[in-house]
Amino acid sequence: MAQFTVKRIAKLIDATIEGNEDLPIETLQKIEEASSKGLTFMANEAYESYIYNSKAAAIVVSTSFQPKQPVSVTLLRVKDPYSAFATLLEVFQNKVNDLPERESPQVIHPSASIGEDTRIGAFAYVAEGAVIGKHCVIHPHVYIGSNAKIGDNCILFPGVKIGHDCVVGNRCTIHQNAVIGSDGFGFAPSESGYSKVAQTGNVVLDDDVDVGAQTTIDRATLGSTKIDKGVKLDNLIQIAHNVHIGEHTVMAAQCGVAGSTKIGSFCMFGGQVGIAGHLTIGNKVKVAAQTGISRSIKDEEVIMGSPAINAREYNRAYVIFKQLPNLAQKWNKLVKDQKK
Repeated sequence: MAQFTVKRIAKLIDATIEGNEDLPIETLQKIEEASSKGLTFMANEAYESYIYNSKAAAIVVSTSFQPKQPVSVTLLRVKDPYSAFATLLEVFQNKVNDLPERESPQVIHPSASIGEDTRIGAFAYVAEGAVIGKHCVIHPHVYIGSNAKIGDNCILFPGVKIGHDCVVGNRCTIHQNAVIGSDGFGFAPSESGYSKVAQTGNVVLDDDVDVGAQTTIDRATLGSTKIDKGVKLDNLIQIAHNVHIGEHTVMAAQCGVAGSTKIGSFCMFGGQVGIAGHLTIGNKVKVAAQTGISRSIKDEEVIMGSPAINAREYNRAYVIFKQLPNLAQKWNKLVKDQKK
């Protein structure tokens, strides 16, 4: 059964309808693949040819669009088709992420506090003293440890684990099987082996943080591992104990940050970047994929390589590096000629 009609869609994006306002809309699709109950959009004239033969229920187009051929599909005219469609993507995604108010079975400790209109899926576990804010969606198989705090409007996808005493801000999204508050990698060496050092701190995520699937953020040995406002972490990232990541920094998949490193705001890290411990990375630093960072980095540096150096220096060095086989041949020839 359709959840939307063209008329309802038009209200959501303030669109003018040209065609049938009662058509059902069940899904959002690419313009070249749209079906009879699908909605699509055209923001680039390069895709105009698809409009004339489209099977879509409706297409979002610009108010300035003037078709060159007859159009049989219903049109929704807006000022900015791309922005309008982005709004609809969020609406439809929220529908997908929604749950019934309570599913069974689940375990919620009597002392836990659950905010208004928060939905909790089956097999979720909410421990003693935990606090969950308003309008959250807690999917099945989520674990929320004792005295953990979750803000308002958060989404925790299936399998997420929030450790005891950890704090998650407002409007955070934590994807499948991410772990917030696992023990930091702390062991004291001795003649007989290694003794575990208790990890007594927590993890604090500020507002609007997004954590990717199977990413792990370790709790601090003492104090807090801190992820500041607006940080976006991709899948399969490891953040070690007592790390601090500044506001609006983004990291691609498979990055690893060792303990007690401080990272500034608005930094950008490519995939598989490795960062050693106890370093300071400045603000607005850009790091190329597979870079290995073993020194502190100043504000606004652009670096790459392993060990990392300035990106321009790396590229100049790489030009020489590629020529090494030829240079070696020339060197060997010179040596041979001198021996003659």
